[in-house]
Amino acid sequence: MNRSQRTSLITSSDPPPSDAAVLRVPVVVIGAGQAGLSVASCLQQQGLTPVVLERHRVAHSWQHQRWDSFCLVTPNWQCRLPEFPYDGDDPEGFMGRDAIVDYLRRFAYHAAVPVREGIAVERLQPLETGGYRLSTSDGVIETPQVVIATGAYHRPRRHPLAARLPARLLQLDARDYRRPDQLPDGPVLVVGSGQSGCQIAEDLFLAGRRVHLSVGSAPRSPRRYRGKDVVDWLDRMSYYDTPIEQHPDPRSVRRKTNHYLTGRDGGREIDLRRRALEGMVLHGRLEEISVSGFRFAPDLAANLDGADAVYRRIRASIDTYIESNGLEAPEDPAYEPCWQPPPQDPPLDLGDEPLAAVIWCTGYRSDFRWVEVPIFDGAGEPVHQRGVTPAAGLYVLGLPWLHTWGSGRFCGVGSDAAYLAGLIRRQVDRRDANQERLECTALLGS
Repeated sequence: MNRSQRTSLITSSDPPPSDAAVLRVPVVVIGAGQAGLSVASCLQQQGLTPVVLERHRVAHSWQHQRWDSFCLVTPNWQCRLPEFPYDGDDPEGFMGRDAIVDYLRRFAYHAAVPVREGIAVERLQPLETGGYRLSTSDGVIETPQVVIATGAYHRPRRHPLAARLPARLLQLDARDYRRPDQLPDGPVLVVGSGQSGCQIAEDLFLAGRRVHLSVGSAPRSPRRYRGKDVVDWLDRMSYYDTPIEQHPDPRSVRRKTNHYLTGRDGGREIDLRRRALEGMVLHGRLEEISVSGFRFAPDLAANLDGADAVYRRIRASIDTYIESNGLEAPEDPAYEPCWQPPPQDPPLDLGDEPLAAVIWCTGYRSDFRWVEVPIFDGAGEPVHQRGVTPAAGLYVLGLPWLHTWGSGRFCGVGSDAAYLAGLIRRQVDRRDANQERLECTALLGS
């Protein structure tokens, strides 16, 4: 049975909760990360008090699904949640994990967001009369408007043949990795070269571990160029404000991997060729797993070249911006690759080099099975226009490229939140006006 067949208005044979047991509120926000807190704050500015439901605690995923040395890759000055910009003394620095958690919890306190922590939403269903019923771990809520702000990264992906590996070999997903000494002694294979994969591989490598890294097609970015952090240049060039409709490839951009670089050690580039010179072992994309080991595709050189091509294009776009605006900026030397992979990428044989662990940094998939409303495409992703789904009164927020490149970031989620809060306020006003007309009509007819 497919999703559309399973989705229906509430006509379950289960007895409905008594009217007294149902909490009725004007707006529910699901999730208390930066997206949920932002839209709740904006709704309150519009004169609406939402109920915010959080399965765990505010900023749970930042605190419990990031490694110890994790840092944002964007500078602190770009943290600008609604009426709560970064207020520390290091605007050019990069917040670490604990500072991010503190920033979000202070924002929730500052905005007086009414978060109900420890409450899981188990089902979201449409009502026959309009609006939605939320079955939660703490009872039933009915509301005409819901904002789903749970993000898009719910279930880790692994290679489909990961189960073939020996049981003695520790396997972790990126969100479960914390620190090098968490792992048994011995070499480690990191699979995936997006931001998490490259940063975790570096974390292990800088701790003196022997690291194998399976490199995919993720692009890379400069850290500083022509005298400024690249994020500063891109912000000036309005990259973060570019709507998805203006992107050259709007259909696939939401699925693309972020550029890899790091905020660690004050912020720097990640050049995998340099790490290979220093002893990190690079491989192509993981192609096959067997009980004896791993085989990699012969695409390492192409993947490194592709990442470098994006790196150069970013630098070239900054050069063009500087020239076209007549700006003064110091020159930087051209980038030249410092290492080339060997012609052969031999398999990684577990007999020859027993591994201590494999860390899967191969992305996440969305899991909206609890949402029993037909708003999803064939891949299970919500269909929306700037967060507004086809179902009246149901919205999504905090997804990559929801509206702009900045939508899923601390710099852009506030703008999307304010937009949705304005729409919700207008819907509430319209509904109130309709109710008043109905009451007046009934009064005149009595």
